[in-house]
Amino acid sequence: MKTFSLKSGDICPKWYLIDAKDLVVGRLASIIARILRGKTDPTLTPHLDHGGRVVVVNARHVHFTGGKDKPLYRHTGYPGGIKHSLPSDVLAGAHPERVLSKAVERMMGKNGPLRRDRMKNLFIYPESEHVHQAQQPVTLHVRDWNIKNCKKENAS
Repeated sequence: MKTFSLKSGDICPKWYLIDAKDLVVGRLASIIARILRGKTDPTLTPHLDHGGRVVVVNARHVHFTGGKDKPLYRHTGYPGGIKHSLPSDVLAGAHPERVLSKAVERMMGKNGPLRRDRMKNLFIYPESEHVHQAQQPVTLHVRDWNIKNCKKENAS
């Protein structure tokens, strides 16, 4: 019996839609990273980008558990150019999808071209409108998978 190896021509990506309203950032990011890496596919081939395409809506309404409002750091590239901002400030700002995007990116593994290609398959929108209806994404009800996936007030 020969070992099965997926070829790049055999890849047919699946599209998934996730509503992030009242979901916990870390749990949601790990689910998205698993889908993007192709871990949910039975034909996992680590050296190919054959994961799904993920559309996340309502990214402005994600939550952190506990006191995890720790600073997010970035560097401008110049000496003394370290900057920081709090996730609550970023979520209230002009680009709230960056909080979830960075969380997923840091769960994707090592830097490299494959990670960059996989991150291009993630589409995050701050509100409920998106432009991917033509792809007919399958809705994933992440809130129903585990009671810990959403914030405490809406857990029941």
